[in-house]
Amino acid sequence: QVQLVESGGGLVRPGASLRLSCEVSGGTFGDYSMAWFRQAPGKEREFVATVSSIDGITHYSDSVKGRFIISRNNTKNTMYLQMVNLKPEDSAVYYCNKLPRETQFPWGQGTQVTVSS
Repeated sequence: QVQLVESGGGLVRPGASLRLSCEVSGGTFGDYSMAWFRQAPGKEREFVATVSSIDGITHYSDSVKGRFIISRNNTKNTMYLQMVNLKPEDSAVYYCNKLPRETQFPWGQGTQVTVSS
């Protein structure tokens, strides 16, 4: 059974930075295209960024492009999300999972990011 464990969230002020981690156990991490998603209260879960399995090609939602960087370390079965210049609208629970959506694993508990002055 594949498990996803997100960490690194916290309460920060606008303009601050955070680095999220997603550790994947129980599967073949290097074979998966991985992505970050987020869900704010009262809203649907939305796509944030993705990184492909082999060549590391990345894509970002327009709302985070230029501020977030997604990366992965296949030797550590871990994916990262470096977030800079955080804004209040970035506040959400952040989750990781694989793509495509039809083959996703059970969701982890996520990590809370709160951006507030």
